[in-house]
Amino acid sequence: MPLFSYNGLDSNRFAIKGSMVADSPRQARDQLRAQGILVQSLQESNPSSNRSWIPSLSSRRGRTQWTTGSHELSMLLRAGIPLLEALDTLAAQHAGAFRTAIIRVRDRVASGSSLADAMMENSDVFDIASIRLIEVGENAGTLETVLEQLSDYKQRMAQFGDKVFTALLYPAFLLVFGMIGTIFLMTWVLPPLFENLEETVSVLPWPTRVAKAMSELVVGYGLWLLAGLIVVTIAIVATLRTKSGKEWLDRMLLQLPLIGTMLIKQNVSRIAMIVGLLSRSGLTLPNAVQLAASSTNNSVLRKALETACEDMAAGKELSESLERSGIFPPLAVRVFSVGRDTGKLDDMLTRLSDDYNQQLAVASARLTALLEPVLILVLAVFVGFLLLATILPILQAGNLQAS
Repeated sequence: MPLFSYNGLDSNRFAIKGSMVADSPRQARDQLRAQGILVQSLQESNPSSNRSWIPSLSSRRGRTQWTTGSHELSMLLRAGIPLLEALDTLAAQHAGAFRTAIIRVRDRVASGSSLADAMMENSDVFDIASIRLIEVGENAGTLETVLEQLSDYKQRMAQFGDKVFTALLYPAFLLVFGMIGTIFLMTWVLPPLFENLEETVSVLPWPTRVAKAMSELVVGYGLWLLAGLIVVTIAIVATLRTKSGKEWLDRMLLQLPLIGTMLIKQNVSRIAMIVGLLSRSGLTLPNAVQLAASSTNNSVLRKALETACEDMAAGKELSESLERSGIFPPLAVRVFSVGRDTGKLDDMLTRLSDDYNQQLAVASARLTALLEPVLILVLAVFVGFLLLATILPILQAGNLQAS
């Protein structure tokens, strides 16, 4: 349903503003009048005429805000604040798509829906694992505890993502500004210099000829090259967004040296944390694995988990199915096997997730430490080549004048 923002006067003639969900502007005005509010202005906050990619970006930001929002909601409920008031506070604390989703959830809860059902109607912001976990907490009467566990899990995942992003920030900075500097040299600095050198030296050295050809290519066909690069990029992205293209990309990424191992550990860490958290909340193992599969971005791992769910339904062991997939590390397979036998699966999966997160933090730091000197070396070699291409003709001209 659409979200409407309004300004008006309450029963005491004080100015008031807020947001509400309704099927139409007329229904929104009727609901506000029923509450004793004199409506002065009413407008839709999320018109359907928005371009499709704008809601997509807003929803992605909303999912990020849910990491903080889950912790804040848990804290408010722990303090004894009723759910509706806690949702009002949460909506006032945030903005954008997340605030819109919270207001919708609040209105649905106020009309008698459960929190999980209300969140399911806004699944573009709230992930399915969070919704099912909250559903379990509502049914068991442990919503505050479940939200606390959920916020702890999301904060761990967010902290790991922040560490990886920070580690890769400097190499990305070097790469981007190195490319900008190269384009500036090839288009503005070198062309007039090469013209002067051609007037001085009859035959240019081969490094100078190579650099000159590169410069002429960028200057003369730069726009065409840029257009071609954009078209190729769009074609590749469109291909990879298909089901077969995504499966091929996911499979290739997992087979890359070092990067593939890091991706496997990252996904297994997330899967272990989700399964452990859902199992601890009372969900059966097949349902927990099924939810972990739906929360996994890598299609290869998701397919392996779905196959494991089918095997468990047929009476087979989860660890045997994971081992047969050939994707999950032996340590993860062993943890699933021993944890289920000893009845401590949730604790062992949480420890496995923490251990993999620590290994990933160390591996990403080492990868960054390796990337930085490699990028610096590549840039230094390229700049040195351009320097050589400009100095050689000058030295050759000096030798001709001396002779």
